[in-house]
Amino acid sequence: MTAVRATLLFDLDGTLSDNYEGISRCIRHALARVGAPEPDAATLRACVGPPLRESLAHLLPAPDAAAIDAALAAYRERFRDVGWRENAVYEGVPEALAALAGTGARMLVCTSKPEVYATRIVAHFGLDAYVSRVYGADLAGALDDKRALLAHLVATERLDASRAIMIGDRHHDVRAARANGARAVGVLWGYGTAAELAGAERLLARPAELGTLVG
Repeated sequence: MTAVRATLLFDLDGTLSDNYEGISRCIRHALARVGAPEPDAATLRACVGPPLRESLAHLLPAPDAAAIDAALAAYRERFRDVGWRENAVYEGVPEALAALAGTGARMLVCTSKPEVYATRIVAHFGLDAYVSRVYGADLAGALDDKRALLAHLVATERLDASRAIMIGDRHHDVRAARANGARAVGVLWGYGTAAELAGAERLLARPAELGTLVG
């Protein structure tokens, strides 16, 4: 992919920060609260990135709407108080964003995490110095599908989607970019594999390579 000046749209979990500890502990808390069995570590790792309702539907033995809502409420109870802090920015990310900001690149966050929590996390780590706005799902789940979320972002920001690059670690990011006519770049320091990200135009191995996306 030729380096171009573009609007950069970053996923959060698995791309800018690693929230596995917070997510896994909150899922365990939620499942225990509703009497569901605890998943193994590999299953929990697969829950980093996708919409939470989608993950809970796979984890609950009887995933009807009431059960999902109960588990979701228990998850958010813990996440709101402590889970969002059980998080760490990937090494090299702040430096990469600072360098991108120095080129005049415009950066936004586009995450399946509820916007209220994503905004708090971005500010907590000082990444709001580089990111102009955070777009996330709403608590009611209307924008859980990242394709719809990215469409909302493009419309709100009045972007030319063909000049936007969606950067993330899961296939949801690639799928959302393709559905909206944006470019897709996969990152390999998160939770998605190269095979999962095969539809991306390019794969990056470390945050320092983010600088190659702008010219």
